Amino acid sequence: QVQLVESGGGLVQAGGSLRLSCAASGRTFSTYAIGWFRQAPGKEREFVAGINSSGRMTYYGDSVKGRFTISRDNAKNTVNLQMNSLKPEDTAVYYCAADSLRDIVVVRNPDYWGQGTQVTISS
Repeated sequence: QVQLVESGGGLVQAGGSLRLSCAASGRTFSTYAIGWFRQAPGKEREFVAGINSSGRMTYYGDSVKGRFTISRDNAKNTVNLQMNSLKPEDTAVYYCAADSLRDIVVVRNPDYWGQGTQVTISS
């Protein structure tokens, strides 16, 4: 069992930065791949970034490539999403999710979800 709690969301102006964190409970966190997703009102959920269990491999969606960076610290059971050069279209609820397929970077069917954190970018 893995419980995920996101934090770090908020309201920032376009061009600004935010750092989201996903804190996990459970001794097996280091065996899970982690993905960040987002969902804006009226839109489908979008996969943003993923990282495999060791942290050596990452993946980014085209909409965030070059602006977002995903990283993890297995000793602290955390995964971070550094978001730079934010745009109004990045506004959404951001979720982290854990997948037991440890070596994937594109998370499609995660086993566990966090509750989400709101990110709002003003123009």
